[in-house]
Amino acid sequence: MRCGFCANSAIYKRPYEGAALCKTCYLKNIEEKIRRTISKYDMLRYDDHIAIAVSGGKDSLTLLRILRKVERRFPKARLTAITVDEGIRGYRAEAIKLARRYCNELEVDHVVVSFRELFGTTLDKIVRSKKQLSPCSYCGVLRRRAIHIGAKRVKANKIATAHNLDDEVQTILLNIFHGDAKRIARVEPVLIDPAGRFLERIKPMCEIPEKEVALFAHLAGIEFQTCPCPYLKTALRNDVREMLNRVEQKHPGTKFTVFRSMERIRDYLKAAMPPAELKNCRNCGEPTTQALCEVCKTLDVTPR
Repeated sequence: MRCGFCANSAIYKRPYEGAALCKTCYLKNIEEKIRRTISKYDMLRYDDHIAIAVSGGKDSLTLLRILRKVERRFPKARLTAITVDEGIRGYRAEAIKLARRYCNELEVDHVVVSFRELFGTTLDKIVRSKKQLSPCSYCGVLRRRAIHIGAKRVKANKIATAHNLDDEVQTILLNIFHGDAKRIARVEPVLIDPAGRFLERIKPMCEIPEKEVALFAHLAGIEFQTCPCPYLKTALRNDVREMLNRVEQKHPGTKFTVFRSMERIRDYLKAAMPPAELKNCRNCGEPTTQALCEVCKTLDVTPR
């Protein structure tokens, strides 16, 4: 099998489009796809200070490598990596070590924020004391706040996360399964708060399938954490992931079809369900639609 771009021996053939690529062309192609996504959704400005969420996994380290290449072309731009230590025994320490080492190699500033420092507890402790929801539900709420705090500390004006195509499609289906119509419309490549209460969030890898990110990291020689989170199998997301992968195997391109469908109906959903009015959390003062924000609820805070 020959590469369709240079006629060298191909190492990968995309089942959803039939294109065959050699190692060199594959690496260039993934980088170009991410650059096109950045341009398509107008994600970056020449003087942005981007806080990139770096977990130490394949997705975030791949995004770090590519954004570092982009950032070097713009002298006024800046990149800072933010790693969150959730307090998961036997899991997070390795990822932090990998993230720190890779940031040093790329000469990117690296900041670690922890649940213990910010919230006075760890995910392990929360999981032991709470049984109502899956650990991922609690972790997601606190991680988003931790990343936002870390980004504000370094005075970034944008947050970049390494959500890939699989992540986005899984989230769309999860919101449907949960009957959360408002959240469905919020699954988008760029999230902007017109009032400026939240930092803008961008997802440059939202159009890259997860397995292609993994292949890129492998071919590029990126060492990343391969051990999955011990709480992963408890989440509904894991079941959705397996279901989507089975469907994609039989019907290549399904994930892209779901993603594009969401692109077409998002504006209609937003028009039909305008966002709820935000007020300040009675405890921490952060924007929320209720008396307490989700973070304070997770931490069992009593309203003042």
